[in-house]
Amino acid sequence: MSDEIVIGEGVVLDARPASFATRMVGAVLDVAILLGVGFLLVLVTSPVVEQMDQAATAALVITLVVTVLVVVPATVETLTRGRSVGKLVMGIRIVRDDGGPVRFRHAVVRALTGVGELWLTVGSVALITSLVHPQGKRVGDLLAGTYAVRVRGGQEALPPVIMPPELATWARSADIRRLPDGLALSARQLLGRATTLHLASRVRLGNDLAGEIERYVAPGPPPGTHPERFISAVLAERRDREYAYAVRVARQVEAEGALVHRLPHAVPDPVD
Repeated sequence: MSDEIVIGEGVVLDARPASFATRMVGAVLDVAILLGVGFLLVLVTSPVVEQMDQAATAALVITLVVTVLVVVPATVETLTRGRSVGKLVMGIRIVRDDGGPVRFRHAVVRALTGVGELWLTVGSVALITSLVHPQGKRVGDLLAGTYAVRVRGGQEALPPVIMPPELATWARSADIRRLPDGLALSARQLLGRATTLHLASRVRLGNDLAGEIERYVAPGPPPGTHPERFISAVLAERRDREYAYAVRVARQVEAEGALVHRLPHAVPDPVD
């Protein structure tokens, strides 16, 4: 089983599954917190229970159980994009099989399944499933299409984008419009992960991304330019232009700020 995922743009991302021990410690922390929440809810509602009949008491108990076992876990995972307190402490996150963040439906499926495999069976079902599955998935992950990945301690920085010398003159004179964020990110990740891709996939992705980027560039690159060299030149030139623009704006703001703070017209500045 590969420790990588391929997003919609075909770019390979690192996504190492979390170890069984890490998930277990995080789960124990989450269970302890949920038990604490349940205990607090019991304390808060106990004065009310004494004044209720048997049917109302049963309904309240069911509501509390559903809240603690399903509503709270699902809400926390949805709002934090797959990071409960235990997972945050252990440096892991729940993601979809394609590497995207979990949605409410994924969190609900995991929470509902967890009632059976975690609480009713004291975690035995989840334990066995996680041990035998190559990605450490429990039943809830299998049904929801999710798994736990490590988000701390294994991320490598992408190498910097360098302007190819043979394309520097062309890039400086070319009209390069702003690339869409998704396209720019895909191109940046392709350059950073190119050496890890299968050769056929690398060629195909390079040609596809170069073709998309060329729509935002005029004139096109010199004939015979390698797609990855073209992509690198475009990204490097856009970066340099945006940096130069940011520097000009900062200097202009500084000059205008100094002008605003000067004394009114015809009033001499104080002499030190």
